[in-house]
Amino acid sequence: MAQTLNYLTENGLLDYHDLKKKAQQAEARCNALASAVKATEAKLAENAVLQTHILNYIKTREVYAAYRQSGYSKKFLAEHEGEIALHKAAKKAFDELGLKKLPTIKTLRTEYAALLTEKKQTYAEYRQARDEMRQLLKAKANVELLLGIDDKPMEHEKHGDREQR
Repeated sequence: MAQTLNYLTENGLLDYHDLKKKAQQAEARCNALASAVKATEAKLAENAVLQTHILNYIKTREVYAAYRQSGYSKKFLAEHEGEIALHKAAKKAFDELGLKKLPTIKTLRTEYAALLTEKKQTYAEYRQARDEMRQLLKAKANVELLLGIDDKPMEHEKHGDREQR
């Protein structure tokens, strides 16, 4: 409790409503940063998958061209089944993404590096915001305990309503 009082005094949060408001803001900021990190991770994953498909497409383009020139021969398909499957999967992925012109690997790698830097910065902010949020929520819980404030709906009232029905 002494640590809580010191924290509240140092941060000018001696009014419960100010503490509650600051805790809610910290929680909202933490959640927003977590969402931003997840969105950046999703973009990184999409970029990595696209890079893989482009590389597979480039590596298998000649084999697929030879397969088409063979008149879609079953024998040729049997010999190069894995490569042709990779090529078709890459083409399908490009069609699903609606890509008319493929981006270069260099462009994708540059974009990936920028996204990775963004993720690291956002994650550092998230960790700091999370720590601040935890400290505020801990202080708020201690104040509520000390003052006997029950800010959450009572669980036993909810259960009691169910039993009465």
